Amino acid sequence: MSASQISPSDVPADVPTLLVKIFGKDRPGITAGLFDTLAAYSVDVVDIEQVVTRGRMVLCALVTEPPPNLEGDLRATVHSWAESMKMQAEIISGLGDNRPRGLGRSLVTVLGHPLTAEATAAIAARITKTGGNIDRIFRLAKYPVTAVEFAVSGVETEPLRTALVTDAARLGIDVAVVAAGLYRRAQRLVVMDVDSTLIQDEVIELFAAHAGCEDKVAEVTAAAMRGELDFEQSLHARVALLEGLDASVVDKVRSEVRLTPGARTLIRTLKRLGYQVGVVSGGFTQVTDDLKERLGLDFAHANTLEIVDGRLTGKVTGEIVDRAGKARLLRRFAAEAGVPLSQTVAIGDGANDLDMLNAAGLGVAFNAKPVVREAAHAAVNFPFLDTVLYLLGVTREEVEAADTLEIV
Repeated sequence: MSASQISPSDVPADVPTLLVKIFGKDRPGITAGLFDTLAAYSVDVVDIEQVVTRGRMVLCALVTEPPPNLEGDLRATVHSWAESMKMQAEIISGLGDNRPRGLGRSLVTVLGHPLTAEATAAIAARITKTGGNIDRIFRLAKYPVTAVEFAVSGVETEPLRTALVTDAARLGIDVAVVAAGLYRRAQRLVVMDVDSTLIQDEVIELFAAHAGCEDKVAEVTAAAMRGELDFEQSLHARVALLEGLDASVVDKVRSEVRLTPGARTLIRTLKRLGYQVGVVSGGFTQVTDDLKERLGLDFAHANTLEIVDGRLTGKVTGEIVDRAGKARLLRRFAAEAGVPLSQTVAIGDGANDLDMLNAAGLGVAFNAKPVVREAAHAAVNFPFLDTVLYLLGVTREEVEAADTLEIV
């Protein structure tokens, strides 16, 4: 059996092949022209790679060797064709296909604003030191941040993530490492914290401003952060300060809530790509229910302020949404959505979100405290919530294209 009769997927390591490289100014018809030229020599295509950067193309075709005595003619014809297209050609003889990729495959997403050469060099070097090999690099977005994705093989995901996250903080960039595979593009459930994540505000502070007790609420919050109170204790203590507040303040607080930049884009894109989206909050249903309706969310759960005779009683009713409660709700939403927990994404900023971030298939710390960034699978430290899309492999072009789709 001649080389030209071998199926590309069956090319043995000792069978002669040719790597044909074409590079120059990109224009329509280059790819079709090259393969039309090669077709005259009865070669089979083993692999193709094409990259266009700032209008310059590099097209690589790995093909089986042509029938005997035709290689010289093939080389001359390809060079002549390339010259006619004002391109350059290089043809390299070799054996077999690309070497097999190593076991352990991951996708490394790097976010920078800007993404410096120093940071890129450090990330590439760290991948090499862990035993990984960079198989491919692809730009996901150029704004509002530069986002690039490295396909890496030869090292398991967890040790690679540990190594790169440590470097990321020092380099002033964000790095996310996830296992490669079909699941990344499968339908998912995304669940977010609300205060300082989906919105820029702390809802309890908005209520406190109307009650004239901002300072007292801040004192209780500080005590909780020092570990002197757990979340449930601090919640009851802060809500008690709102006793007697007129219920009409709810509408005022709703109008004061400011969405985080990129929040609408994130949710709109996820919904149009078939994702389900929910929120869990240590705040209040009086606000989260409104957000659910306004943003078209699938799920929402929070604490509920008790209102009697048109005034806040200073109490909350129902199940308390605390750190453990957020993780329980993530599991509940996943079960209702029919999505395996491994296909869920959780986004949050505080220690109260840690159980949820750890339970999710991908936990993202958004502008979070150091302890949360260190514990999460990935961290985003830019003020744009839609940058989380890049961690899911969604490109900026896909975000823009999703705007033309109907939500179903």
